[in-house]
Amino acid sequence: MSTTYEIAAYPKETALRDNSIVTIRPLAPQDRDPLLAFFLGVPGDERYFLKDEVTSPRLIEQWTQDLDFRRALPLVAVAEDRIIAEAVLIRKRGNARSHVCEVRVVVLPEYRSRGLGTILIRELCDIADEEGLEKVLFEVVEGREDEALKAAQWLGFIRVGTFEGGARDQEGHPYDVVLMAMPLGKWYEWSKY
Repeated sequence: MSTTYEIAAYPKETALRDNSIVTIRPLAPQDRDPLLAFFLGVPGDERYFLKDEVTSPRLIEQWTQDLDFRRALPLVAVAEDRIIAEAVLIRKRGNARSHVCEVRVVVLPEYRSRGLGTILIRELCDIADEEGLEKVLFEVVEGREDEALKAAQWLGFIRVGTFEGGARDQEGHPYDVVLMAMPLGKWYEWSKY
């Protein structure tokens, strides 16, 4: 198994459900300001549920300057000369978890319900499968990220657990965190048809 993801297929153009065209490509060092602008365009109540403080210029600088595709492969979708979605495949560290990865996807509100999130998740699963990884994990906050939950289920992700009250909104209301998994290999090849 190789230690770096295959990115030769990028950039690639793809059509969304409304026939608009977006370009998908790996994140690059020059994306620092556009990536920060992208995350600032995500509503604050949604950013609150992300695992990282994505409006921190320092964090965005780190993500764009310390690119290590062996550990994480970030993809961005670009339209109208701006980043409209970000997705990342994160490889688990350590030998015991080296066969597993995690995906995260964020799409600007005006580009949702067009199939972009589904396309990005599929891209990342295809890369993980080609790399010989065995399972892709995906966490979703139920009641806040229901479109992502539906997209993952449609793609064949299996609900493997629920962490009741695993997230809270800014007012302290609890939300369940759903852990989903996509088995790769032969099962994944079959599920794509």
